[in-house]
Amino acid sequence: MLNYVIRRILIAIPVLFGVTIINFIIMRMAPGSPIDMLVSPKLPAAAIEAKKVELGLNSPVYVQYYHWLKNLVLHGDLGYSMITYESVTKMIWSHMGPTVLLMGTSLILGVAIAIPLGVLSATRQYSKLDYTAMTGSFLGISVPSFFLGLGLIYIFSLQLHWLPSSGMTVLGGSGGVVDVLRHMILPVIVLTASVAGRNVRYVRSSMLEIMGQEYLRTARAKGLREFLVVNRHAMRNALIPIVTVLGMEIPILFGGAVVIEQIFSWPGIGQLTLSSIMSRDYSTIMGLNLVAAFVVILANLLTDVLYALVDPRIKYSYQGAAKS
Repeated sequence: MLNYVIRRILIAIPVLFGVTIINFIIMRMAPGSPIDMLVSPKLPAAAIEAKKVELGLNSPVYVQYYHWLKNLVLHGDLGYSMITYESVTKMIWSHMGPTVLLMGTSLILGVAIAIPLGVLSATRQYSKLDYTAMTGSFLGISVPSFFLGLGLIYIFSLQLHWLPSSGMTVLGGSGGVVDVLRHMILPVIVLTASVAGRNVRYVRSSMLEIMGQEYLRTARAKGLREFLVVNRHAMRNALIPIVTVLGMEIPILFGGAVVIEQIFSWPGIGQLTLSSIMSRDYSTIMGLNLVAAFVVILANLLTDVLYALVDPRIKYSYQGAAKS
């Protein structure tokens, strides 16, 4: 397993390298530049050119990329924001915590709802519970996140005044745990509904496929209780395809945070990404793209490791490959 993880990490390095090249080229091809956000159009051309020299935007694209990559590889430096002049690394870290808190909570709750509900729906096929679960699943997938978020804000914030509509804490408040939890409720509901809606159907489908296997009929014929048949034998094998879907949820949540964090003014990576795009902050966008690519690669690696934990046969095949 260790050898496999090392090989995957070595493969990830050129992938990240390729991602940075593509992102750098796309940004430079887009119309506009940070200069448009920093200087007045009434300034003379000489002043604008001086600003380009100051920010290093007067050099060819490959020279700019070379300097950015050199600072990253040799010093671990993502540069400084062209708009706020803050360290990009510090900006990303300061916004990473709220995003991880929001995404992690939503992912845990979504999985905690999807797996039991999917299993119950499969074991009670065509029952009222099954139809209710599938209806809720389709609603969770079909209703756009931004629409659900705005609807919850209208009901619980504007009409009932039960929950705050934006931010992570009350302005000027102490920012305690209870305050953060109250601000989390609405965005977590939106993201959890999306995660649970996508995965209930996968869990149900996987369980239905496993429930018809011969070894489960044999276990029932031996007198094993249905609870043990479902949870000890069927559930373990049904989790194998589910792990793949759950591994994809991390990148999806990371991308969906851009919309949700903007709606609820949540001070995370999503809000930083949108503000960087609007201001054409090249340095910050490059750092965010690198983090996003790293998250996707890490999610795929964790998915492969979870395969070995769920299915011992995969673990043995890794050990055999390592010995060979």
